[in-house]
Amino acid sequence: MNYTESLNYIHSLMRFGSRPGLERITELLHRLGDPQERLEIIHVAGTNGKGSTCTFLSNILRAAGKKTGLYISPYVTVFNERIQIDGLPIPDGDLARYTERVKQAVDEMPDDGCPITEFEFITAVAFLYFYEQKCDAVVLEVGLGGRLDATNTITRPKASVIARIALDHTAILGNTEAEIAFEKCGIIKNGCPVITTADNSDEALTVIKKIAAQRGCDLYISNKNGVQILSEDIFGSSVLWQGEKLEIGLPGEHQISNALNAVTAIRAAYPEVTVTQIKQGLKNAAFAARCEVISKEPLVILDGSHNPNGTGALAELLKKTDIKNATAIVGFMADKDVSDAVQLLKGAFKRMITVKVQSNARTMTAEELKSVCKSICDSVIAAESYEQAIKFAETDDKIIVFGSLYLAGDIRPLLLQHFQTKNN
Repeated sequence: MNYTESLNYIHSLMRFGSRPGLERITELLHRLGDPQERLEIIHVAGTNGKGSTCTFLSNILRAAGKKTGLYISPYVTVFNERIQIDGLPIPDGDLARYTERVKQAVDEMPDDGCPITEFEFITAVAFLYFYEQKCDAVVLEVGLGGRLDATNTITRPKASVIARIALDHTAILGNTEAEIAFEKCGIIKNGCPVITTADNSDEALTVIKKIAAQRGCDLYISNKNGVQILSEDIFGSSVLWQGEKLEIGLPGEHQISNALNAVTAIRAAYPEVTVTQIKQGLKNAAFAARCEVISKEPLVILDGSHNPNGTGALAELLKKTDIKNATAIVGFMADKDVSDAVQLLKGAFKRMITVKVQSNARTMTAEELKSVCKSICDSVIAAESYEQAIKFAETDDKIIVFGSLYLAGDIRPLLLQHFQTKNN
């Protein structure tokens, strides 16, 4: 099996959708020798900020000299990004080889009419790859929820981290923050350190505290209230924390919270990691499509803010960095809370250009999204393609591209190519 064949096979599993439950993935991993039980794992769940928290965690562990695996979803540019070691995506050849091996185990499983899903399959590939590549530590991002997520087959994590909880995937996870927190807290294991952020609501924190206590876990709540913000700009932040100056490579006050959540987790799971290593890891953190600066002139920012918490953080960043009268390119999934999400950016843009997300069938059409965006901006254009949207926007000096992470993955290469060419 070559790389293209492996991707075709993995994507063919998408037709089975996403089905919560651990029976299939548990059986598959057992046939592979239960590699997940031979890894040191920090498990991260949450609605907003879990990807950034994972980035901070993996960077700190790498700075501490640990060979570090990172499992994230979705990817932004190439599929291989989902499985990384020391910041490098799994090579094409390794992905093909491990896909073939896991497929063989899948083919040997009894046909019970409930096939392995894509997410279950790639999770198994990741565990086997990290184990056989002898990773010292693994940072594992939950796909959806936590309790019934395929990543939750691990039984002895080094730490369980709960990032910011908000209303999302309500049809699956619940209609209140308490119900969603219960699902996220499914990753908490008996006696395992639990780390969460004070940015969570009282409703969510009550659930987290209760479940941590029931399972005999030490609970650590990170809090930025005692942190002095020294500087903030579009390239990151500088803060004073416990007498130490920390430079945080991802911009926005919400990233300060994510960074502190990661630091608290490191101190609970790996107390030997030094302050110097923590500083280095935070400073070097970079994450595609998280308020990513694609170009300085014109200023082009790409952000995968796809729900009200995300757009609220983006709105706050634009306000604090005094970015006004920008043009937006925006695309959303139809099953997201789009109306509430865009309302938080009312008045932020002089013009909005809506697009259909080309890589996902759940997308809103450009015309549907145009109708929603008219409530926050007088000038809204529906573009027929990404290329046309970029052409419409390129004459402006400030361009903000936001919405679905699928949009970010689709349009990022086009933005890089267009604006790098323009600046050369």
